[in-house]
Amino acid sequence: MKKKVSYGILLISIFLLVIFVWKMLQPSDTVDFSADIKPILNKNCITCHGGVKKSGGFSLLFEEEAFANTESGVPAIIPGNAAKSPFIQRLKEDDPELRMPYKKSKLSKEEIELLTKWVDQGAKWGKHWAYTLPEKVEIPEATQSAGISSGDSEGFIQNDIDHFILRTLKNNDLEPSLPAEPNVIARRLAMDITGLPPNDSLFSDFTAGKITYENMVDELLSQDAYGEKWASWWLDQARYADTKGYESDMGRTMWQYRDWVIKAFNKDMPYDQFTIEQLAGDLLPNPSADHLIATAFHRNTMNNGEGGTDDEEFRVAAVVDRVNTTFEVWQSTTIGCVQCHSHTYDPFKNREYYNLMAFFNNSRDEDTSEDEPNLKFYNEEQQKEVTKIYEWIAKNESQEVAEKYKNFLTYTEPIYHSHLIKKFENGNVEGRLSLRDNGFCFLNNVYTQGAGYMYLKYSSGIDGTTMTIKKDDADGEILSQFVINKTSSTIVRKIPFKKINEKLNLYIEADNNNISPKSALGYFTWFAFLPDIPEHPSAEYMGIKDSILQLLNTNTPSLPIMVENPDYRNRTTQVFERGNWLMKTDTVEPATPKSLNAWNDAWPKNRLGLSKWMVSKENPLTARTLVNRVWQQIYGRGIVASLEDMGSQSDPPSHPELLDWLALRFMNEHNWSIKALVKDIVMSGTYRQSSKNNAKLYNLDPENRLYARGPRIRLGAEQIRDQALAVSGLLSTKMYGPSVMPPQPDGIWQTVYNGGNWVESQGEDKYRKAIYTYLKRTSPYPSFLTFDAGSREVSTVRRTVTNTPLQALVTLNDPVYLETAYHLAKFMGKSNNVDTSIREGYRKAVLEDISERKLAVLKELYNTSVADFEDKPKNIKEFIPFETDTNANLAALTVVANAIMNLDEFLTKS
Repeated sequence: MKKKVSYGILLISIFLLVIFVWKMLQPSDTVDFSADIKPILNKNCITCHGGVKKSGGFSLLFEEEAFANTESGVPAIIPGNAAKSPFIQRLKEDDPELRMPYKKSKLSKEEIELLTKWVDQGAKWGKHWAYTLPEKVEIPEATQSAGISSGDSEGFIQNDIDHFILRTLKNNDLEPSLPAEPNVIARRLAMDITGLPPNDSLFSDFTAGKITYENMVDELLSQDAYGEKWASWWLDQARYADTKGYESDMGRTMWQYRDWVIKAFNKDMPYDQFTIEQLAGDLLPNPSADHLIATAFHRNTMNNGEGGTDDEEFRVAAVVDRVNTTFEVWQSTTIGCVQCHSHTYDPFKNREYYNLMAFFNNSRDEDTSEDEPNLKFYNEEQQKEVTKIYEWIAKNESQEVAEKYKNFLTYTEPIYHSHLIKKFENGNVEGRLSLRDNGFCFLNNVYTQGAGYMYLKYSSGIDGTTMTIKKDDADGEILSQFVINKTSSTIVRKIPFKKINEKLNLYIEADNNNISPKSALGYFTWFAFLPDIPEHPSAEYMGIKDSILQLLNTNTPSLPIMVENPDYRNRTTQVFERGNWLMKTDTVEPATPKSLNAWNDAWPKNRLGLSKWMVSKENPLTARTLVNRVWQQIYGRGIVASLEDMGSQSDPPSHPELLDWLALRFMNEHNWSIKALVKDIVMSGTYRQSSKNNAKLYNLDPENRLYARGPRIRLGAEQIRDQALAVSGLLSTKMYGPSVMPPQPDGIWQTVYNGGNWVESQGEDKYRKAIYTYLKRTSPYPSFLTFDAGSREVSTVRRTVTNTPLQALVTLNDPVYLETAYHLAKFMGKSNNVDTSIREGYRKAVLEDISERKLAVLKELYNTSVADFEDKPKNIKEFIPFETDTNANLAALTVVANAIMNLDEFLTKS
């Protein structure tokens, strides 16, 4: 019996000992690299041991580098053994010459303990949360059904978004706010969806209960103004402008792209398609005109037309901008610094930047003065001729040749632009080639496709110039010889050329002994070669030949677009040493960063493949980026506040599970529908809350990161102006077309080179929505600039919101706002009672009744103003110069209307 008891005690003792040892040896808590370790490394270590510097041969940016041997010959980190890891030992040193971080404050005890624990646990590396795929997110269970409502039986929770928000509020000892009043939410909703106040009928139907909240949401989403409002947001990111930028900042016709964006939003084009068409519409099978227009997204890059600049330098600058913009817009990634060195904080290597650049380096644009390639917009009859030519060549030659002619007629590519000429005598190249008598030049690496003809675009003011084109040099075989005479304008001409089916160098010379040797014989823009089409004795063939030349010489509206080089003109992409385009090193091929989703071999290695990689559901960033930015547009703050960056230096998401849930729903349930995403957000109880603040909310959450109240933010620059026009009854609903020039103060728009002037638009064009306003990069519309709109020289993901006295000066004195105030005053003046006039004007402006206190202040303003105008009638004309028939009463009401339009409740959306 005693033996059995002894065995029992022994077994229990062994069991307890095992438990004790396990408790001693087991990791207390697993340290998370991304959440716990990476922030410490980024803050204290990376600047010396990262993408730019690798002091001591030690880098903490990439996993393989962190565990590699350092200059000392051994690794700094030994996984599982912090005691023998120099990385940990140096953190604990007392000698400042040995301690890390070098010559900086010692890390805190807690930070050192955390790093030590991480190494002892095996120094497991991890991915930053944004570079991992969002996984299925469970919707939190409701902790409240109804009870905070104010007459709304459904309570706070209106859709699944609210479950995430409510859980966070509860965890922070907060309650949601009461729902906003119907008039407040109606105005907020209309401003967010359409950028304008709701029209009278929709507002009255909703506030009277004739339609539901969802009915109102659907109606607003169906309005054309929805596309205009959201296009304005996208055009910031697309750096859309009506001029080329840089010093000369010449005009450029880009408005067809702006109109494409508006239409895409209004028809709710899926975001994946929206992405593919803008990045690579020209590479889609049988691209339509709309597909080509979409590619102008990347032709919004600036173009330097100043004389003496190197076109290749600025072509490269445009390509670099495309890489940076693509990753900033679609991936929330600051890829720009990787041009010079590996990313300091995120897992992107220097070489990978040039892999990405290879996707964009093969486009046909070359920083030319005419912005080639340009999509031509033919009229209906001309387009029929293009179709006829295409069909005839397809029938009598081949589909491939027919496509080449169709493309050449559509956007005149491929061409050999004269700026490619590098060696010449008795001539010069400044945008175009000009030659004098006995002048010559070389055009190298030309492939004629075995053509029997050359197309030449030129102009001349002189008759009788003989042009000779030879192979290689002055002693080479004559390939073409022809005479050019005086032209009335720049023309395209078809010239016989010797058939040679190989790449060659052209020697081009000009002779005319009848004129001064200092006179230019002609100006040559480009040379081009197309495969021959079979000659026919028929009249139809002659008609086709004539139509081709006629169309090439037709001046049409046009738009800069993206077009890919043909295979025989592919560019080689090389790594730039320290980002310098003149210091080229290793040759690279198109590829995407290894830290993101894998490449599918079925995708072509061009911009089309890159766009498919972007919108792959395996890409962890695209959907997160879009939903975060739409959320910011509505709430004034993203779930990740740093909109342009989701990297390891970004702000952590306030609601990470909600962000992933929205991203997954956007891709999988809504099939990339932005309208559906917007509807989800505005249908939530979170959005419908009152925006009123209180002391507790302000102290606990001053920036409304937890969303315990509704959004309350100032309207954007365009919305402030559009709202003023709408309230005054002046706003035009005309859509699309060339940009307009509404009133602006004199002396603002000054051009140096082209003598352009700001010519104020007349009629309804004067009152069109802000999205249609002409934008000159070096001199943007001043009132927009004052309210934080940008010059769009580069992509703008987030506007910086400021609050300055200049803004009040604009809304009080700008001619647009004075005119809108006058027309609101005319509406107010329909009543013979001043109190009623002010009440009606206030309600029309902000969609709510005025308080007695505000009424008293505005009435006092009216009385003071009317007395002043009656005493000094000349002031009326000075104050309202655009009207001849007015009086002291109307002028005083205009002062009051102007004051109303400067109130906080008018300039904010809630």
